[in-house]
Amino acid sequence: MLFRSVGDAERLGVHGSTSYGFERILNDTNIFVNTVFLYHITDLSHPMIPRTLQHLKRFAQQERVQAGSLIVTLLGDAIHPRGGTFWLGSLIQLLSDLSINERLIRTAIYRLVKDGWLTSEPMGRRTNYSLTSTGLSRIEQASQRIYAMHSPTWDGHWRMLVLSPDMQTKDKETLRKALQWQGFGVWQSQMFIHPVADLNEVMASLHDEGHGHLLSHIWPLTSQTLPTKRSLAHHQVVTVAWDLKELAKRYRAFVQTYEPLLKEWDPSTNDEPSRTQHAFLLRLLLIHDHRRLWLRDPLLPADLLPDAWPGETARRVCHKLYLQLREASEIHLNQHLHLADGNPTRSQKWFGQRFKKC
Repeated sequence: MLFRSVGDAERLGVHGSTSYGFERILNDTNIFVNTVFLYHITDLSHPMIPRTLQHLKRFAQQERVQAGSLIVTLLGDAIHPRGGTFWLGSLIQLLSDLSINERLIRTAIYRLVKDGWLTSEPMGRRTNYSLTSTGLSRIEQASQRIYAMHSPTWDGHWRMLVLSPDMQTKDKETLRKALQWQGFGVWQSQMFIHPVADLNEVMASLHDEGHGHLLSHIWPLTSQTLPTKRSLAHHQVVTVAWDLKELAKRYRAFVQTYEPLLKEWDPSTNDEPSRTQHAFLLRLLLIHDHRRLWLRDPLLPADLLPDAWPGETARRVCHKLYLQLREASEIHLNQHLHLADGNPTRSQKWFGQRFKKC
């Protein structure tokens, strides 16, 4: 039993009423858990509130939520494995549990269509949305990094992209942003380096992103450090080209947020509605935070990282919690993520291999 009296609930900071009434909440913990978003909880740090609910409620109480970014996470983590097509109404319902209103969702979907991520197909009075080939390519490229099982190995060669000296400043800035998004470090204003990037894939990606007219100004090179004395060490190169201190700080915060939640989600998760709902919501926020970190991470080989790199701890926490949430969250998606004709979506077989080997 969560509360012994209404007074206990009020002292905790829970106020308001629902159609269930406090009497039923006092007798059924699951009803409280399933309706907690209908209450105004003022003391989220209270030990009687599960950490999962604290985290979900804090997200829902944010003044500004980037709905488009969260939807991109949902597209990659849940909709892509289910065939890449969904009814907008079911998406609105799924995200309403995080207090994201319908207007924000429709605006974000409109922008994703405009940017080439999605295409729409009317089905009577309803509309299906599907990932385009461009959207699918972007998601698959990002997924290789987001769901990577371990750091890449290094062959000792540096990959470099050197920009032509006569390139215009605005074009250099455009390429700088694009290359840093792909994990490249800035060695100097006209040179970008990475230890493991596939330069052919990088050039193809720049073309697909609309920068094809700039490729003739880029000189791709591969180099190997010569074994000379007193030369710049590899770790010094990393220190100059990447700011890992801020990234390490973000990784530690991620671990501090999600590692305590492992205790609340053991593999014997049941299929109660409240349990499956919160498993889905937590899985979405877990991968959303994970994605924002990993896409800032150059994913350097372990040989080039500082000792006790917190990124590896964050990776292990994310993998383990994701697997613990998967079964219950999939039940919720099976029940609530539909197509416009009412048919449910189902994850494809390959989804079961995601993070499985961690």
